[in-house]
Amino acid sequence: MIGKQTLEPRQKLVIKAGQTEQQYWQDIWKYRELFYFLAWRDILVRYKQTAIGLSWALLRPFLTTVVFTVVFGVLLKAPSAGAPYPIVVFSAMLPWQFFSNALSECSNSLISNSNLISKVYFPRLIVPTSAVIVSFVDFMISAIILLGFMAWYNFVPDWRILTLPLFIAIAFAAAMGSGLWLAALNVEYRDFRYIVPFIVQFGLYISPVGFSSSVVPEQWRLLYSLNPMVGVIDGFRWAILGKNFDIYLPGFLLSVALVILVLITGIYYFRRMERKFADII
Repeated sequence: MIGKQTLEPRQKLVIKAGQTEQQYWQDIWKYRELFYFLAWRDILVRYKQTAIGLSWALLRPFLTTVVFTVVFGVLLKAPSAGAPYPIVVFSAMLPWQFFSNALSECSNSLISNSNLISKVYFPRLIVPTSAVIVSFVDFMISAIILLGFMAWYNFVPDWRILTLPLFIAIAFAAAMGSGLWLAALNVEYRDFRYIVPFIVQFGLYISPVGFSSSVVPEQWRLLYSLNPMVGVIDGFRWAILGKNFDIYLPGFLLSVALVILVLITGIYYFRRMERKFADII
């Protein structure tokens, strides 16, 4: 006599279209440890086998500040509104150095991690974001020079320094948005590896790093603010140097609007191209 067998109900596997897209941002949190791994690896590789290690993060902006101070402050007698000129320069050099480093590292991040991208699944947005985080670490280290300049010139900022995190966030968004555009474009068009250094070098001269944006004629200031870093640098100077440097509000709002636009479109374009990265990288 054969006993009756009880059949368990079968489990159904339902595959929904677009489920991966819906869970993408959850996956970023799930793979959050990868941020730490990639960022720490890049920091170690960057300064490995160097004689002075992390001191390069201090030496490069310091020497650039010295050159700009001599050229613009001593030779060209650019106005400083009564503030020590090295602080005027470095308060702009700090966000510019962060932006330029992040742009360079972010644009090459996918190519540098091609083996990882072609073999393992994870949200690709983690790779360029970790590159920006590494540049932010250099930014924090470089801030030590600013403190040194303030101590040397006995300069004490006022309450406006409390607004500095806002301008740091704007600089981070500008670096992130531009970096995502260039990272995605660099995968498909390798010409951008040659274009990015030119953009960084050219941007240094058209941004108010060695001089104040107030030297730009009034009728051109709004047009000049189409460079998003103009608003960021003006914000840094206003927060650090106080009333000596006023923010040109229409230009600042235009710069912030452009930063938001570049960030949103950068994320959109990166996500649209992300599916092709493993095939064409």
